[in-house]
Order: sequence, then structure tokens, then C-alpha cells
Amino acid sequence: MRYIIIGAGAVGGAIGGRLHEAGHEVVLVARGAHYAQLRDGGLRLRTPDASLTLPIPAADRPETVSLRPDDVLVLAVKTQDSVAALDAWAGRPVEGGGTAGELLPLLCAQNGVVNERLALRRFRRVYGVCVWLPAQFLAPGIITAPCAPLTGMLHIGRFPGGTDEVAARIAADLEKAYFLAPVAPDVMRWKYAKLLSNLANAVEAVTGSASEPDAAELAARARAEGVAVLEAAGIGYASEAEQAALRGERMRLRPVPGGDPAHGSSWQSLRRGAGSIEADYLNGEIVQLGRLHGVGTPVNEALQRTANLFAREGRAPGSLAAADLLRDV
Repeated sequence: MRYIIIGAGAVGGAIGGRLHEAGHEVVLVARGAHYAQLRDGGLRLRTPDASLTLPIPAADRPETVSLRPDDVLVLAVKTQDSVAALDAWAGRPVEGGGTAGELLPLLCAQNGVVNERLALRRFRRVYGVCVWLPAQFLAPGIITAPCAPLTGMLHIGRFPGGTDEVAARIAADLEKAYFLAPVAPDVMRWKYAKLLSNLANAVEAVTGSASEPDAAELAARARAEGVAVLEAAGIGYASEAEQAALRGERMRLRPVPGGDPAHGSSWQSLRRGAGSIEADYLNGEIVQLGRLHGVGTPVNEALQRTANLFAREGRAPGSLAAADLLRDV
């Protein structure tokens, strides 16, 4: 199988780089300066154990990729960019007849829990991927993946549920590429668990930390709201103990020579001046479910609102004191 990585940022670049290193055929899809660097100089993948320059084919739009029946599409853009990407790829022709939406498996390797439903409107074969993969993308062409000895954990399963031979084959490829890749018939249960941990992304993005005392209180209160909302909605999620037991000692954050301190995806969006942030689909998911089920979510509402303001106005990450945000809440 050939892997088409749609959105070769931190997560997509790390997955594509590791698959290429393991001998699989990969195409990285990116935009702007990042695409130009990938095209001209390859992907620089920095890990605790090596700094690699990988000559992976790159594309900047769907029209430059001739799709084959053995292709796997890996959607790794932020959720706010999903609809545009899905619309651009679903109708693309596949060699021998048919379209990508009709024929090709699409993996949603993304945070949040709405991407699979968005994809299922356009793609017949949709797979959820629960991404536990610390990685950074701060400069064109360079991805830092600080976890070792395995790069990350990627649960994969059919959406809305179940597994199949394709999921097992993809998982086997990932297992040979420095990932733990359990095949999960209940993959969304794992994605809802990841959603709870991602509620702290906005805290880190706007205050610069999720562990300093006031920031930690915000993160804990956001998670408590999330738990209350999921329980009110009757939505199951994997426990923190289950996740930790699977990761074990196989995935530990370690220093990367020349790498920046580890920061989450929302912080990185602000640092790059992306102009958008994923808070509507992380904290905003809890806000929406809370409104549907009569559960108050004031902390997540404040985090969603503040993170979006930072993105719109181009504010630097970490430029709001956690104590000030906590007082506002």
C-alpha cells in the first residue's frame, strides 16, 4: 500500500517519515514554504536517537497526485481544515475507474471526534485513528518527534465501529515503523479519552503551561467538565490507566538534540501564526455536548473563546497569565 499523507505537519510528517524509513511508499501533501522545503530538501525528521533527512515525494495539491487502487489516504490536517481537504480529495479519480471517496480507505489521524463523521459524508471507507504522538512542526521541512523508543501510539479501527483486514494491514505497517498500533473495534472510545486530555491544549497555548499551579487548576476543571458531559451523554471513554498500561515504558519523552521544548499542537498553531486553532473541536466539543445535555461548561467556554481570540489576533502563545484567566472564569 502507498500512504498519501494529507497534511504533513507534526503528526502527518512523523507518521509519513517513519513509514518511509520502514520501506513503505509515501507521498507527503503540504502547502507553501513547508511544501517547497519537502520538495527541494526532503523531510528532516529529528528524534531522540537520530536526525534523518528523508527524500519523500511531496505534493501541494490533489491534482498532482495520480491515485492508485492500493493507496491509503491519511488525513492529518487540523479539524478546522478537514472539510476543505475532504472536498478536495473525495472526487479525485483513481486509476482503473472510480473516485477516492468510493474506493480508497481514509484514516482520520486527528484530534477531536467529529472528523470521522465529516469524512463519512464523502468517503465510504472511514477509519478512526486515536493519535498519541508528541511531535512538533515549527519550521518548514522539519518535524521533531521526541518520544522513544517508539514514536507514538495509534489505535486504528473502522468508523463507526469494528475492524477489518485493511485496518490490520495498516496496523502491521505502523508496528514496523516505530509505532504501537492496536486494532480497536471501539476506536472512538479511545478518541474520546484523548479528547479529555486535549482540553488542556488551550490552557498551554494561551498561558504557556498546563502544569503551573493556576494553569493546572484550569486544566483539571476543564477535564472535570468534560467527564461530566460525556457521562451525561452516555459516551464511553478509555481510562487514563488503560492508556498508560498500553504505553508502558515504550514511549517516553526524551531530549532531541537541537530540538525545542515540547509543546502541544494548539501552542504550535499560535507560534506559527496559523490564524486558526482547534479549540472549537476540542473545548468546543465539550461545550456543545454540555448544551445538548444540560451540563454547564464555563471553563471550556472560556478556553474556547480565549484561544480563538489569540488565533484571530495573532497573539503570542503564553502571553496571558493563568491567574488572570482563572479569575475571569
